[in-house]
Parts: sequence; structure tokens; C-alpha cells
Amino acid sequence: MQLIGLTGGIASGKSTIASRLAEHGAVVVDADRIAREVVEPGTAALARIAERFGDGVIAPDGSLDRPALGAIVFGDPVALKDLNGITHPAVLAASTARFEAAAAADPDAIVVYDVPLLVESANEYPFDRIVVAHADEATRIHRLVELRGMDAAEAERRIRSQASDEERLAVADVVIDTGGTLQHTRDQVDALWSELRSGA
Repeated sequence: MQLIGLTGGIASGKSTIASRLAEHGAVVVDADRIAREVVEPGTAALARIAERFGDGVIAPDGSLDRPALGAIVFGDPVALKDLNGITHPAVLAASTARFEAAAAADPDAIVVYDVPLLVESANEYPFDRIVVAHADEATRIHRLVELRGMDAAEAERRIRSQASDEERLAVADVVIDTGGTLQHTRDQVDALWSELRSGA
């Protein structure tokens, strides 16, 4: 099994890369999806979040009120660190179980761990390669405003609450430039897949 870490900031095109790799046959494990699962109603992590941030982050149906929590943690490094301290261990355990299942099903599997906060969190995984989706800040702000309807100030705040481009690029084994056309991004991903399959 090869374990590939895929990361990139918000609106960097990371999901496009993950989708293309999945089309080629990679097993994609989505850290965001797992992060949602580990805070579903009844989980230990959700109880700890309510204890730390108050009942205001719990919706009437007992689920996590993500906008309310986001309003607290984005822009507050201490609050964000506390949240990550609750969720990361649970995500780590669930992710590791999925990697092991993929390897058991196919010893030659190429497993792509799609993880936005790879740089921000202590890296507990033995990645064979780290792939970084990269587009400049202006392009990412434009995407957030045009495609997600976010206002520019909020887009900037979200981007600045994450690791910097420099921090991400410093850990990259492979950089996929997502600032151009969709086809340009796909061509780079296709070339990466060929390398991975050849064991280069």
C-alpha cells in the first residue's frame, strides 16, 4: 500500500484532485467526512465540544451547530487549538482503521488521505508522498466569493486562519498547480498517478 497525503487550503482545488485520483482507482479517505462522523450525536467528541464551547454550539436536534462553532473558532487560535485537540484523536483512530481496511483488501492499493489540516496538525501518518494543491490567495478568494457566495472579508479570514502557502509548500513532495484551467489540473494529476502506479 502507498499512503499519499493530499492537502491544500480552502478553495485550493484539493477536492478536484481527490476526485481525479479516485477516477483512476485510488482509495480516497476524506478527513472532513470522518471529522463529521466523529462528532455525530451520541459521540464522546461531541459531548466534549459542548463542555468546552457551551450548549450554544449544539443544534435543537442534538447535532453540532457548525456555523455557531465556526464563528467561535475561526480567528481565535486558542479556541481552534482546543477544538482540534478534541477532534483530531478521534479522526486519527477512524482514519487509521480505513487505511488498514484498504491495505487488507488490496496490498497494492494507493490510498489518498484528503486532509485539509495536514500542516496544522501534528502529522502522525507515515506518508509515502505529500501532495499539495496550490492556487494563489487572490484566486482562492475569488472562488469563495463567486462559487460559495462568501463575502470577501470572510473569505480572507478563513484563508488566514489556516496554514500559510509557504508552510504547506515546505512539506510538499509534489505540488499541483490548480490556478489555471481544470484540464491543466487534471493533466498534472494524471502524470502523478502514472508515477504512483510505476512506483517511481
